[in-house]
Amino acid sequence: MEIREPAWPGRPTGTSSLAARLGLLRTERGWTQQQLADRLGISRVAVSHLEAGINSPDARTVTLLAGLFRLEPHELVDGTDYPAAKRDRLPLVVARHTEVEHQLALMEADLAWIEGVDAPAASGVAGATADRVRTRWRATLAKLAASVHDPDEAAILAAARRRLGEGA
Repeated sequence: MEIREPAWPGRPTGTSSLAARLGLLRTERGWTQQQLADRLGISRVAVSHLEAGINSPDARTVTLLAGLFRLEPHELVDGTDYPAAKRDRLPLVVARHTEVEHQLALMEADLAWIEGVDAPAASGVAGATADRVRTRWRATLAKLAASVHDPDEAAILAAARRRLGEGA
């Protein structure tokens, strides 16, 4: 007598599977399931279930995932098996960048500006302005560093703080 195990119907595989897309996007970023779970505020098992297609993410989770993967929610789920009824409830846009990324982009713009100001004369008004800008960014980055929990962002902030220290 042959024993037959019930088969899990599962979800479609390949590009039409949201589960497969989530796993691919996560691995492209070099994140473990635990690292993605920490960023989402869910358990590693929940991430595993999403990637295996056992569970389908709700609108909140899709929105958070889209932001982490630098996509809009509809871009993340388009062409996948994500239910149309859930898709209709997704927001059109999400924040794609963290506060750290935003502040570092602003800092880079300021540093590019003061390098232009510093070029003709490193003293006088131009030098004083450059020093004030760097001092302000040192304080801003110190505050950010005190509030960041993500190890990747902490490393990026540390590099930016070193750069400011070298430029002072």
